[in-house]
Amino acid sequence: MAEAAAVTAVISLAGVNKWFADFHVLRDIDLVVTRGERVVFWGPSGSGKTTLLRALAGIEPVQSGTMVIAGTMKAVGALAAPAPTPGVGMVFQISALFLNLCVLDNLTIGLRHVRKLSKGEAEAVALDNLARMQMATFASRYPGQLSGGQQQRVEIARALCMDPQIMLFDEPTAALDPELKHEVGETLLRLADEGRTIVVATHEEALVHALAPRMVLMADGAIVGESDVKRHFVRGVVQ
Repeated sequence: MAEAAAVTAVISLAGVNKWFADFHVLRDIDLVVTRGERVVFWGPSGSGKTTLLRALAGIEPVQSGTMVIAGTMKAVGALAAPAPTPGVGMVFQISALFLNLCVLDNLTIGLRHVRKLSKGEAEAVALDNLARMQMATFASRYPGQLSGGQQQRVEIARALCMDPQIMLFDEPTAALDPELKHEVGETLLRLADEGRTIVVATHEEALVHALAPRMVLMADGAIVGESDVKRHFVRGVVQ
């Protein structure tokens, strides 16, 4: 069983620690996620969920431990610098779209500078992914002209442009109304059904029920256990 998991593991963390100055934000994190899994990081604010996602994405380097993500061994230690993790896309809680660029340019900038596509090739990929998110007709608009739900769909389309095998979501429904929360939940399910590995940090019980994931429970920067929807929620009350 362990050998099969090792073969299909796309995230493998062992003894991962991170500090912000004297604050020990991630404590001895051990985690294995296999290809195609749906995983939710669940815990109170300040438990380390977002920092762990950012470490997986390469935004936050860690000071100790071992991290192998999508086949890439990440640099760790005091001198490690932020570096994007190939094969990983992240959608942030707060929009990270460039406000001075239209939607189409927000998507093509990475395709042209990272994947080195021509302008025409980049626009074709961008428009295809916008269409998947029902946002193709908004290609010429600017982020400030979009609703929160529309911005979130553009964020997902931008992440998909890099064709990631792992997608990370930080509180993807936190600022949305109930209808849009349901819509984003359906989008995450479609991505999972495509075979992508989905890792989500969330406080939203409805989203957890929709995804039916493996739940990784976090507190004070540590993984304190695992659960699933049936075991963790009883009649809508957190156990």
